[in-house]
Amino acid sequence: MAITAEMVKQLRDRTGAGMMDCKAALAEAGGDMEKAIDILRTKGMASATKRAGRATREGVIGHYIHMGGKVGVLVEVNCETDFVARTDDFQALAKEIAMHIAAADPRFVRRDEVKPEDLEREKEIYRAQFADSGKPANVIEKIIEGKLGSYYAQACLLEQASVRDPNVTIEQMLQAATAKTGENITVTRFSRFKLGELAE
Repeated sequence: MAITAEMVKQLRDRTGAGMMDCKAALAEAGGDMEKAIDILRTKGMASATKRAGRATREGVIGHYIHMGGKVGVLVEVNCETDFVARTDDFQALAKEIAMHIAAADPRFVRRDEVKPEDLEREKEIYRAQFADSGKPANVIEKIIEGKLGSYYAQACLLEQASVRDPNVTIEQMLQAATAKTGENITVTRFSRFKLGELAE
């Protein structure tokens, strides 16, 4: 199938990938737009993984105040250069993440921030739930590991599904931005304030 300039433009608009990459992905996918998107995402994620170790000392403090001023969020989103930090796309990403935090209320950025005592408390709750199930201990431990995956998906920002697009996690959003900009993009920390929460 002939790859037209219009198809390349359409794919570029949808993915933000370079023109030659779009053309190559369409050729590989035989002109199938959805397959081409999958090809670009796979390549983008692979290159994002390669960049993951690079230092991110630039960036912005994203912020969002929910309607009526009841919930406020500050989030530090980092990249490698001031040039990328000043782009509209990067600013929009930081805002999007701040809005997500306001809605989803994560407790941590990533898994390694969860304290061992918090994890142990979760495990004890799960063990108690299965205490009278009659299941062998090794089976219960496997179930607990699966439940911990759900706990991380609720408590850790990077593992949460985006409130705007539940098919994409926040980590995948960062990987897509990394693939698009060619820079390592990370979230370092955030603070979420809810009016009156200390009085609750």
